[in-house]
Amino acid sequence: MTEKIKGIAASAGIAIAKTFILKNPDLSFERKTVSDKEAEKAKLNDALEVSKKELTAIKETAERELGKDKAEVFAAHLMFLSDPEFVGAIGSKIDDEGISAESALQDVSTFFVQTFESMKDNAYMRERAADVRDVSKRLLAHLLGVSFTTPSSITEETVVIAEDLTPSDTAQLNRKYVKGFATDIGGRTSHSAIMSRSMEIPAVVGTKTVMASAKEGEIAIVDGLKGEVILNPTEAEIEEYKSKAAAFKEQQEEWKKLVHESTKTKDGAHVILGANIGNPGDVTGVVNNGGEAIGLYRTEFLYMGRDQLPTEDEQFDAYKEVLEKMDGKPVVIRTLDIGGDKKLKYLPLPHEMNPFLGFRAIRLCLERQDIFRTQLRALLRASVFGKLRIMFPMIATINELREAKKILFEEKDKLVAAGTEVSDEIQVGMMMEIPASAVLADRFAKEADFFSIGTNDLIQYTMAADRMNEHVSYLYQPVNPSILRLVSRVIDAAHKEGHWAGMCGEMAGDATAIPVLLALGLDEFSMSATSILPARSQLLRLSKEELSKHKEAFLNMDTAEEVLEYVKEKMN
Repeated sequence: MTEKIKGIAASAGIAIAKTFILKNPDLSFERKTVSDKEAEKAKLNDALEVSKKELTAIKETAERELGKDKAEVFAAHLMFLSDPEFVGAIGSKIDDEGISAESALQDVSTFFVQTFESMKDNAYMRERAADVRDVSKRLLAHLLGVSFTTPSSITEETVVIAEDLTPSDTAQLNRKYVKGFATDIGGRTSHSAIMSRSMEIPAVVGTKTVMASAKEGEIAIVDGLKGEVILNPTEAEIEEYKSKAAAFKEQQEEWKKLVHESTKTKDGAHVILGANIGNPGDVTGVVNNGGEAIGLYRTEFLYMGRDQLPTEDEQFDAYKEVLEKMDGKPVVIRTLDIGGDKKLKYLPLPHEMNPFLGFRAIRLCLERQDIFRTQLRALLRASVFGKLRIMFPMIATINELREAKKILFEEKDKLVAAGTEVSDEIQVGMMMEIPASAVLADRFAKEADFFSIGTNDLIQYTMAADRMNEHVSYLYQPVNPSILRLVSRVIDAAHKEGHWAGMCGEMAGDATAIPVLLALGLDEFSMSATSILPARSQLLRLSKEELSKHKEAFLNMDTAEEVLEYVKEKMN
C-alpha cells in the first residue's frame, strides 16, 4: 500500500529509486571483567588506530568533494580519538575496574554524552554529544569486530532512509548512486540538510516515521521540493513524479542560461547575488553558478583542523587567491569568528555556560590583538588584488566597532609606512546579528560602510530560541514580523547614510523570503552557491517597485503565518 509521509524540504529535487535502509549495527555485548588489562588496552589502541585511519580517509574525501569547511567536523572527531580526557578515561577504567575495553568505552562515552546533553542551553555542547556518539559507535564496532554498513558501500541507484545521517554518513554519500535521502529527524539548518544542498542531493528530513515505515528495496519517491516521501508508489505516481523530475531538470537547465546574466528585477532594479564560502576552493562553485560577489568568506576555517595559528603569509595567500579568482567582483571577508560552536585546540578558551553569548568573534579578537592584528595585516596586503570588503562579526556596541576600526587603520598605517601597497578603496562593515545593534542601526550606519545581516544568529537571539533545539524549532521564524522590523530598520539606516545592506544568513536564499526582502529594499543576497541561479530566476520575475508597496503590510502583520500566506496569495 502506498504511504505518503510529510517532512521538511531540505534540498530541492526529486529522486525515485529503491530504498537503502541505513540501520545501526548490533553493537550489544556482555559486560565482563578481564584478567589481562594490558591486552585490553592493546585492543583499544588497535581500534583507535583503525578508526583514525578511516576518519582521516573520510576527511580527505570530504575536503575533496565538499570543501574544507564541510570536512572540519571530522577534524573534531579525530581530536576526540586523541583527546587524553576521553581516551585516557577509557584506559583508566580498564586499569581501575578491570573491565573490558568495550565496557570501559561504553561507560566513558555515556558519561560524556550525558554531560554534554545536560547543558540544555548550550548548542555547542549538544553538538559535541553527537560527535561522541558517532566516534564511539565506530570505535565500539572495531572493538567488537562488527562490520557495519556505511553509505560508501552503496553500488546501485538508491534512496537512503535513516533515522539521521551523521557527519560521517553524509560525507560518504556517492552522488552517482545516492539519488536522495529521507530521515526521521533534522531540520533545514541541520548538518545533513546543509550538506545535501551542497551536494545537490534531493532530501526530506524531520519525517519522524519514515524509518519505521520504509521496507528495504521498495521503490520510494523523495520530493525535496514539497517535503514529502512516498513509499511504494503506484505506477501512475511514479510516472507523475518522473515528469516532475524531468520538469525540474529542465528548469535547472534554464537556470544555467542565467549564469552570465546580472540580477535585475522585472522593473530593471539591480540587486547583487553573492555566495557564502569557507575556503578558496569554494570560489569555483560561486563562479560556475554566476555569483556576483562573495557575500561572506568565513575565515575561521583557516584556523581549524590544525595544530597552530595560521601565519600572516598563509592567510595572505588564501585571501589573495579568493580576490584574484573573483576577478574584481566584491569579496566580503569576515574577520575571525572563533568561539560559540567553533573551538581551536591550540587556543584554550574559558569554560562558559553559554559560549554563543560569550567570549567569541570580535570580543576574542579585541582581547587577543596579536591574533587580530596578524589577520588584519594579511587582509590589508591582499587588498590590492581585488575588491576587498572587511567585515567585523558579533558587534554589539559602537565602541567595539570603533576599536576594531582603530586597530585596522593602525596596521594599515604601519604597512604603508614600511612601503607595502594597500588599497585605499577597502570598505569596512559589520555583521548585523545582535538585536541591540539592529535597534541602534541608525547610529552604526554613521560608522560602518555597509551592513550584512546574519539572520541565523539574529533570529535565534531575537526569539530566544536555539535553532538546533527541536523542542523550540517552531520559533525559528525568518519572516516573523519582529524579525522583518529589525531587518527593515537595518536596511533603512544603511540607505539613509548612502550605504548598502546585504544578508548572508540562510534566509537570503529562501524562495519565500526573497520577495519580502526585496520589498524591504535589500541590496545584496548572499547564499549557498547552488541557490544563486534559482534566486536569480525568481528575482527576474519580481518587480521591486510593486513589492515595495507591500512593505508596510509585512511590517504590520502579527504572525509569520500571516506573512507566508500573504506571499503565497499576492506574489506567486
